[in-house]
Amino acid sequence: MKVDIKCENGRAVARLSGEIDHHTSKELRAQLDRYIITTQPSELTIDLRNITFMDSSGIGLIMGRSKLLRECGGRLEVHSPQPYIRRVLRLAGMERIVRIT
Repeated sequence: MKVDIKCENGRAVARLSGEIDHHTSKELRAQLDRYIITTQPSELTIDLRNITFMDSSGIGLIMGRSKLLRECGGRLEVHSPQPYIRRVLRLAGMERIVRIT
């Protein structure tokens, strides 16, 4: 799992690559939480275009980061998920929680 986070004008983009599963989600969660808490971006976009696999751990990861951002006064957006990941997100009702583009 690789994470690259860039920030401009209070908006951050976290580009993820690899797989999100129960093995990788814990470290990914820690990295994102540390970034959110220290920089408190007004908006964080999680770019999933290079994610090759995601299980329910990814749903939990997105839900938790969305909640943390709301508590810090920001919002979360998910960008460019692969078609099957988009279906998983839709079936889980994530479109009611975060914007998916």
